[in-house]
Amino acid sequence: MDDIVPVTEGGAPAALGQEADAVRGYAAASRAASTRLIYDADWHRFQIWCAACGVPPLPANPGVVARFCATEAEAGLAPSTITRRLAAIGWAHKRAGHTPPQHADGSGAIAEVMAGIRRSRAAAPAQKAAADADVLRDMLRACAGEKLRAVRARALLAIGFAGAFRRSELVALRVEDIRRDAEGIRMVIRRSKADQEGEGAMVAIPNGDRLRPVAALDAWLAAARVAEGYVFRRIGRVGQVTDEPMSDRAVARLVQAVAKLAGYDPALFGGHSLRAGFITSAARTGASIFKIQEVSRHRSLQVLAGYVRDAQIYRDHAGSGFL
Repeated sequence: MDDIVPVTEGGAPAALGQEADAVRGYAAASRAASTRLIYDADWHRFQIWCAACGVPPLPANPGVVARFCATEAEAGLAPSTITRRLAAIGWAHKRAGHTPPQHADGSGAIAEVMAGIRRSRAAAPAQKAAADADVLRDMLRACAGEKLRAVRARALLAIGFAGAFRRSELVALRVEDIRRDAEGIRMVIRRSKADQEGEGAMVAIPNGDRLRPVAALDAWLAAARVAEGYVFRRIGRVGQVTDEPMSDRAVARLVQAVAKLAGYDPALFGGHSLRAGFITSAARTGASIFKIQEVSRHRSLQVLAGYVRDAQIYRDHAGSGFL
């Protein structure tokens, strides 16, 4: 029977090589595509730094990694960014079959440096402003007109807000993911940041009377002649609608550009502003945290409660009766 098992040049059964390739493939798939791209860039940055210092990046000595983290901190990088780069280094080591430096002997040096970086750079995380219903109304009015970019902008803003979508979820939406009802539409989210296993989720978006997100979406699909595939597509330089989806960064840039047109400071807004805006608006109008969660799909009620508390901070204030 052994003669029917193909053998590689090194003498090992080819099937084992194929299994190893499969293992590497599944290991890579354990991280979202967007995360892998970021990790690859962080790992490349570490490799360049190691080459300049004349030290091997793989396997990396924990002391070397600690020096790298300190160098990045001196360059002004935020602790969260350095933590991500450290995770990328660990991920690259795991993929290559090595123990991550932060778990190897001598890893205490990394832990000490990172603790020092976090203490010295302690600051509240900068968050983008929420584009609530009033802000979004101003933004929709600011991108008036029937040119393709304007029609797409209105649809993306309205749907992104109404579905409390993350940027990555928004650009991944497909026409096949839309289910229509008399009251609105249901949109299937195949995979998201909070759903790395790909179980999927569904969000209902009402037709609406003020912002009318479904009408804005239908106007874009008709104008762009999109009947299948990605919903929000890149528009070429000469104005042609491509088959390619917009990037998540393009969503953030669009939100900032329209915010500026509406008279707001664009630096305060970003792609997350649409998602935060829906949650804030829902909390202000008295929606329960559980109904908000149905749309936002937060797995942690504690995180969601932070938005709700901020939106309702003056409601039933303890000092409202005497101040």
